[in-house]
Amino acid sequence: MQNIIDKGRIERIEKLKREKNAIILAHNYERAEVRAVADAVGGSSGLTEAASEAGADMIIVCGVDFMTEMAAVLNPDKKVLSPVRNAVCPLARQLSREELNEAKKENPGAEVLLYMNSLANTIALADCVCTAANAFQVAEMMGGDSPLLFGPDHCVSYYIRKGTGKEIITVPERGFCPVHYKISLADLMKAKEMHPGAKVVAHPECRPEVQDHTDYLGSTGGIVRFCKESEGQEFLVAADVGLSSMLRNEAPDKTFYPVSEATICARMKMPTLAKVEEAIVTEKFRVTVPREIADAARIPIERMLGLS
Repeated sequence: MQNIIDKGRIERIEKLKREKNAIILAHNYERAEVRAVADAVGGSSGLTEAASEAGADMIIVCGVDFMTEMAAVLNPDKKVLSPVRNAVCPLARQLSREELNEAKKENPGAEVLLYMNSLANTIALADCVCTAANAFQVAEMMGGDSPLLFGPDHCVSYYIRKGTGKEIITVPERGFCPVHYKISLADLMKAKEMHPGAKVVAHPECRPEVQDHTDYLGSTGGIVRFCKESEGQEFLVAADVGLSSMLRNEAPDKTFYPVSEATICARMKMPTLAKVEEAIVTEKFRVTVPREIADAARIPIERMLGLS
């Protein structure tokens, strides 16, 4: 019965999308049922590109708050909706506008590169932004020999510093994603003992010591590509458990084990098919960014798109 109900809801959502000229963007960590009705599925990089190219009148973003803000910044004259209220990304709130301003004053020669997992009013102060997918490419094209101010994730800062050799000043000093940071080196070592032949893939929001013991380290989209193209048959996945589920669908002939079953971003799982349908029908939970902030934030986001 549930499959019949889901099928009917999916059909209604597709009809509503046509009637309202709407598209749905969904992060890789969303529920499978939500990804099934999405017009674009990806990590922050893929969703940013999709939002920048959106030709629809309405954009429903199934993700957390900084993702909906990003879509609103890039589409100021369109209706940008979230299926749920208060899908807050804790990482994005770990660097305030005031703290970044202070860091800029203390380091006047440094360009500001922010991780996309930041709120629009902070991004508005940046020279450029990046995602896990394009962090090396963007960082290498910025700053020359001068240091880069980077935030809010110190694990991604480590990833960029190690991958590019750039001098990075991290602000705040210990910002982190609460979900990925749960994965400890002990978790990984235990998983490797249980599956000694498995390759290890991880997201750069994981702790530095976990990053140092991987076969592939990169964005969610990069992890998917690596696993599909690799000759390996077993993989340990250091990321949100939803990615392991997605990988099983993408590569059903291979086996995937989450390094930790505790890595669940509950906020990413808040949207459901019912809430997506309700959002299109009622057009509630509209996301807007003040014009002054949006205009300023659009500059570093578009610079990223141009560099990458």
